[in-house]
Amino acid sequence: MADQRFRTPRSVAQGLGSAHHGVHHFLVERVSALALVPLVLWGAFAAVRLVGGGYGAAVEWIAHPINGVLVGALLICGLIHAKNAMQVVIEDYIQGFVAKASLLLLNLTVCILAGALGVFAILKAALTGGF
Repeated sequence: MADQRFRTPRSVAQGLGSAHHGVHHFLVERVSALALVPLVLWGAFAAVRLVGGGYGAAVEWIAHPINGVLVGALLICGLIHAKNAMQVVIEDYIQGFVAKASLLLLNLTVCILAGALGVFAILKAALTGGF
């Protein structure tokens, strides 16, 4: 059993404790933030290099496997980070069950759709040479 010295008398009487899910959210936010640092730096550098190159240069650039994979990783990692950040904001600041559940569902739906469309666009541009 957990050390009882750190629990309040009320929580001991009610038998309430940690829900054991907060650590997961904390770790996912930190790991995604750490992964985003090099990906965003790479993405900014790549975007600066592509300026003025035109549509053909961008399609040729994304068709390179390393670039396509890194753009996909940047997209997915960014959406995971955004989804978890918005989830924390919604859970902390929105009152009422229906409003909270609706916004959490909308947050998840928007992130999944954005990820699916983004990955589709990356694959289409990389494999077929454009739109």
